Amino acid sequence: MPIVWLEPATPLPDVSRALPDGLVAAGLDLSPARLLEAYGKGMFPWYSPGDPVLWWSPNPRMVLHCDQLRISRSLAKRMRQFDHPVTTTGAGLATKAGMARASQPSDTAQPPGDRPVGRQPQVTLNLAFDDVIAHCAHRGTPRLSVGQARSGADWPGAQPATARDATWITPDIIAVYAAWHRMGYVHSVETWIDGRLAGGLYGVSLGRCFFGESMFSLATDASKVALAYLVRYLQAQQVPWIDCQQETPHLASLGAAPISRPAFMALLAAGRNAPQPGWGRGHLTAAGQLLPTTAASASSAILKG
Repeated sequence: MPIVWLEPATPLPDVSRALPDGLVAAGLDLSPARLLEAYGKGMFPWYSPGDPVLWWSPNPRMVLHCDQLRISRSLAKRMRQFDHPVTTTGAGLATKAGMARASQPSDTAQPPGDRPVGRQPQVTLNLAFDDVIAHCAHRGTPRLSVGQARSGADWPGAQPATARDATWITPDIIAVYAAWHRMGYVHSVETWIDGRLAGGLYGVSLGRCFFGESMFSLATDASKVALAYLVRYLQAQQVPWIDCQQETPHLASLGAAPISRPAFMALLAAGRNAPQPGWGRGHLTAAGQLLPTTAASASSAILKG
């Protein structure tokens, strides 16, 4: 069965038309509207620079049920190190930097007007999306230990990304997901050490479904802490699962498991049209609470899809 070529007005086909490798369709249209359609139909974009936009629905699909997250004893200890009150300088709002800045990660994440202050490790929501996605696009960077990070050691320089991220987080992807973030559909979780961005992740929220896109760590376990805090937050918002897309040993070690495409589509159908959770900006606690930062409390508007 040939893949469907999409014109701008052509709707995406049903995932039942997917090739054995999961490829469903191709085209040149990449916009927030197309992303909303695709995620609602169980597809996501993944393509190399210079290629058409390719839309995928892998079978099986890797899914992490929030109640099945595996938190090791060492990770639980690390999470407790991050569970502290947080304040920010400035307005406490998400980065407003342009796409030129977002295409490369900064070495200190947010500018002084928007990053948490204090040396305690902290976890936040939607305070540094631009830097998170930029770091995810350069995910081959070596990591520091948490002790090194807290002592003020320099972050390692960015290196080329590996695996899926090396091909798919292109400038066009950064631009469209940043636009979708501003519309309230894409969210980031950040871990901070000594006031500097140490790790994080971002993903898509659609109804009571969450689609994990990518994560990065500059310090040991920083992305795992972000994922664990996200899971607790999603559970508080009655979001039961995270789409992890592709099967990897790392995801399996955290409790994710492959399910069939029909099973995934059933999960999606049950949650995609539910009311969107309230998403804001602020400090995440290990119990899944979102607390406004001191500076953001007067302006932490709720993001709605």
